[in-house]
Amino acid sequence: MSGAQFTGLGVALATPFTTGAEATGKPAPGGGSSRKRPAVDLTAFRSLVQHVVAGGADFLVVLGSTGEAATVTPEERATLVRTAREAAPGVPLVVGTGHNDTEYAVQLARAAVTCGADGLLVVTPYYNKPQPAGIVAHFQTIAEELPGVPVIAYNVPGRTGSNLTPETLRDLWAIPEVVAVKESCGDLRQIAQICQEAPPGRVVLAGDDDLALAAIAVGARGLVSVCGNVAPAQTAALVSAALEGDLTAAREQFAQLAPLMRALFSESNPVPLKAALACLGLATGMVRAPLAPAAPDTWAHIQSALSGLGLGATASTPAATTRLGVAS
Repeated sequence: MSGAQFTGLGVALATPFTTGAEATGKPAPGGGSSRKRPAVDLTAFRSLVQHVVAGGADFLVVLGSTGEAATVTPEERATLVRTAREAAPGVPLVVGTGHNDTEYAVQLARAAVTCGADGLLVVTPYYNKPQPAGIVAHFQTIAEELPGVPVIAYNVPGRTGSNLTPETLRDLWAIPEVVAVKESCGDLRQIAQICQEAPPGRVVLAGDDDLALAAIAVGARGLVSVCGNVAPAQTAALVSAALEGDLTAAREQFAQLAPLMRALFSESNPVPLKAALACLGLATGMVRAPLAPAAPDTWAHIQSALSGLGLGATASTPAATTRLGVAS
């Protein structure tokens, strides 16, 4: 089994929400009517998928942290995966199915495959901070329950509280289904080491836009990008130039994208991304609690970065896209 289909530019898709709302069925704090929250906007999601594919994305990632997977229901998950599959039938589709409960992670994985996933993005278990043996057993269980389904291990210590070390990754590479790793540790030395040690057919992917060029320079074979939601053509050009060894073109493209990359992480992902999508008319700026909507300074930084790339902004103020993030 190979990770070749998951190379180049992968876009970690946002999940757009509507300014309408769905009832939670739970009382509001202090009593009163049931609370409501933004509903998934499938029309906007379909348009976003088509936007990034037209811009040159090589594969799609649905329901990662960028997709606010933690606050998406199982029913919504199934609908989003099916919608992505229908909107981009020929593009490899990866679905985030990570969880800190191994049995539930298996359930999420089965459901994703049933709905059309070509591969699974499985984050190392968060919060409970398992030992290396527990991490390996977690992935082994998923692989045994879904034999032949490619798995991309996801290392993001900033969200999980633990680091997938090169030593533990060596054990994961022994699992045939683990074909790639998305590396968001932020440590270029570690990324270089895992690139050097990756067995034939296994793929290392940069998980941070601002480290894509450096990671590819030391052996990564692609990028799972947030920036690609907003500027897919420019991000694809960066990844392509880097993979082709055209350092001059890659540097130029990186310099152009750097202000947007910084702006997109000026607050917790995907809060600034939602603001950027709103500015482009691709979605509202709404996020689900406990995330809060983007601050005015973030909107200003986003608009400046978009302007620098020659990307038009259809919403000039936060109010124009319902900044409140939760429906009243």
